[in-house]
Amino acid sequence: MSSQEFSPAPYPLYADSGTGHRYVWRVPRARDRYWLHTLLFALTLVTTTAAGAAMQIDFNRNLPFDVERAFLRTYPWLWHHPAGMLQGLPFSLTLLTILMAHEFGHYLAAMYHRVDASLPFFIPSPLLGTFGAFIKVRSPIYTKRALFDIGISGPIAGFIFLLPALSIGMAFSKVIPGIANQGMLIFGIPGLQRLMEWIVFPGTPAADIYLHPVARAAWVGIFTTALNLLPIGQLDGGHILYSFFPRRHRIASRVVAALLLPLTYFWWVWALWAIGMLWLGKYHPVIVDAADMSPGRKKLGWLAVAIFLLCFMFAPVSNG
Repeated sequence: MSSQEFSPAPYPLYADSGTGHRYVWRVPRARDRYWLHTLLFALTLVTTTAAGAAMQIDFNRNLPFDVERAFLRTYPWLWHHPAGMLQGLPFSLTLLTILMAHEFGHYLAAMYHRVDASLPFFIPSPLLGTFGAFIKVRSPIYTKRALFDIGISGPIAGFIFLLPALSIGMAFSKVIPGIANQGMLIFGIPGLQRLMEWIVFPGTPAADIYLHPVARAAWVGIFTTALNLLPIGQLDGGHILYSFFPRRHRIASRVVAALLLPLTYFWWVWALWAIGMLWLGKYHPVIVDAADMSPGRKKLGWLAVAIFLLCFMFAPVSNG
């Protein structure tokens, strides 16, 4: 999951002396700790590959992916047979490509606007291999247009990469009656996935479609995209919201966070997310900029809404 931290501007980027000369204050660029970025990426590659191998083994045996079985049997087996990890590369490389596209979308937009941003930090996890990734913006953002570009570039870049991944993964998926409702975890079905299922498996119930690990990697990308596009606080959706409605950002963030509470009926984690966002959602660095969004950016804003609706799920994960 991507997130950014913006610090308020301590001084203007441009200033006019009144004598016809324009002075520029340059914010010194912080040094990236390349060893840390590399280490986190390498660890995440290992954990996502292990998770992908467990998924692939279950997929080959027509067994639903089971986290408990993966931890107790598959992961120890992979420790003694490391060559088996190669089976997990389709999942891990697909997922990391989607996440990297998302984060470098932010990074390149920040570079375009000459905003100091870190390289991506990847977060490894033993469950699905990763808790996502994020970049840190280390210098002030002075215009709403720059904020909008940095905020929206990540979800769009990630979406561009997850679409072919979902298509390819769906082509390798198979039909097994009732398979989606079996196993320890039952994954939700976002609208985008269901549209793709109708194209590849017309007339087949969603519960009968067993997603290939590549398609499951795209699912993780879809899930993180939806979370990031929530119009709250300093999430990507919060930046987009602030770009258009800076004065209404705080109240809108709290309203959206509060609306997550009823969704606890579908997924209990929404309660934790809502409580955290109710507190953090009120914070956003102030940007003093009277300029309006360009027509092109307004269209991209509506595109972000469409992507969010295609990716959002009331119950991303439930117990089997």
